[in-house]
Amino acid sequence: MIGWTGSALLVWSLLQARILRLRALNLVGCLVLIGYNAALAVWPMVGLNVVLAVINLWYLRGMLATRHDAQTYQVVEVGVDDQFLAHILRVHAADIARFDPGLRLDQHTERRSAFLVLRADEVVGVVLARAEGETAQVDLDYVTQRFRDFTPGEFVYRRSSLFTDRGFRRVVSPPGMVAPYYHRLGFRPEGGSYALDLPLPAAA
Repeated sequence: MIGWTGSALLVWSLLQARILRLRALNLVGCLVLIGYNAALAVWPMVGLNVVLAVINLWYLRGMLATRHDAQTYQVVEVGVDDQFLAHILRVHAADIARFDPGLRLDQHTERRSAFLVLRADEVVGVVLARAEGETAQVDLDYVTQRFRDFTPGEFVYRRSSLFTDRGFRRVVSPPGMVAPYYHRLGFRPEGGSYALDLPLPAAA
């Protein structure tokens, strides 16, 4: 049972689309199989799983060390009619609808700003927000599946001046969003949404 459990964990890990979860499950599977094969003195399999465990630990360390690193994740503003943005939204349309079923991309376009969150050359998130007085109302906050164990949205809300430079004093999340993560970024519940008060811009 121990051997089958370790093997099942390895297979299950490879079915994960989220890279952090994949590495963590694969590491657990390797550790189980190290103990199992060591008990049976199957040393080649022990060696293989030790190497795989070290590789997983190396990547997990890197991912966890850079998950809040502003040098790793960059925020780029694009036009709301940008063709690349339209492509990203089209490719992920079904997944976006799961988390934000009430989203209407054809509304409020004249007051909307669009931001892409990048890790190197890979798009890991999209944020669409519109002006409502001094409030930035977020219409879409989407993270691609591979990076859903991280919070790349923090680089839009807390680690940049994208909103404060535009005179906004707070940010409000999309109402009714499925599986919101805003409490991890310092947002407070407000009705069916979350709100974040922004700091005043520093004096010149």
